[in-house]
Amino acid sequence: MPRTKEQFEEMRKATRDKIQSAAMKLFVKKGFGSTNVQEIADLAGISIGLLYRQYRTKEELFNDIVEYALKGVRNITDLFEQDESPKKLINQFVCKVYFDMINGEALANLLILMAQSFLSGAPIHKQNEIIELQDKMLKATARLIERGQKLGEFRAGEPFELAEFFYSSIQGLAVMKSILKNSFIMPSPSVITAFLFKEGE
Repeated sequence: MPRTKEQFEEMRKATRDKIQSAAMKLFVKKGFGSTNVQEIADLAGISIGLLYRQYRTKEELFNDIVEYALKGVRNITDLFEQDESPKKLINQFVCKVYFDMINGEALANLLILMAQSFLSGAPIHKQNEIIELQDKMLKATARLIERGQKLGEFRAGEPFELAEFFYSSIQGLAVMKSILKNSFIMPSPSVITAFLFKEGE
């Protein structure tokens, strides 16, 4: 029985997911510039011909992965601009990070890949897009923290500095997860937010 269009699309997506997962692991381990497409195909368990049918170049593959990560950055910015309790929004985000970090490597690899893109020969236009979106995310987070301070939910402190510390902590945890592997223990959401929330809350 011939496959349907939907079945072909599912197979195509599954193949792309395998390629992206393998590429992320290798980009994190070796850097973008030192990873070749044959290594990606081998780790994904597919032929190099099939990889090239999905992605014409390594740059196109990298751009697809980074675009996925950037979509996440945009979603964070949108979340933090909602008119809800800042504490509730931060907790919602941190709980998602916690869940993703304890249930796989994808988030940690994406965070490391975003940082490494400046050191590993990634396309310059993507570097600029990452900088711009991360700046927007930091500013949105700083505004959220400032609003939380005014509501008495957060500790005192310079909002942008606190936002930088917040993301640096998450980035550092991604690196530790990559280094420690099975020995890594993800701190609880309450530990991650302890510097931000007032004591007893």
